[in-house]
Amino acid sequence: MKLQDLAGKIGETLGTSEWMTVDQSRIDAFADVTEDHQFIHVNPEMAKATPLGSTVAHGFLTLSLLSKMLETAVEKPQVAMSINYGFDKVRFLSFVKSGARVRGHFRLLEMEEKRPGQWQQKVEATVEIEGETKPALIAEWIFQHFG
Repeated sequence: MKLQDLAGKIGETLGTSEWMTVDQSRIDAFADVTEDHQFIHVNPEMAKATPLGSTVAHGFLTLSLLSKMLETAVEKPQVAMSINYGFDKVRFLSFVKSGARVRGHFRLLEMEEKRPGQWQQKVEATVEIEGETKPALIAEWIFQHFG
């Protein structure tokens, strides 16, 4: 897909990812990498005694899964290079309990040619939790594409 073609798709859904399981081993590995070992993430017995009822994924773990979700949901544009430029907005709306499955929905919000050969794209990313009505998160994700 050419970047110019995306400019005509503002407001449209770009795709939905495959389901991904967020199991305890993934949560534990993320805790190790980030050194965030809060008990609600890594101690099933203690977490069971909270109103959550089980361990939950770190919000940043769920956010970090967006890259893989996008890869399975959206056709990559034909460019020399794309970079993650950041987020305008991120909201964590629901907990992702250990063992839950999540997937991403991606909708194009903006597509602007900043200079010849350089485009900036903003995508609304919503992470759905299987069987839940409220999403895990909603974010406005910005990319820059070159050539």
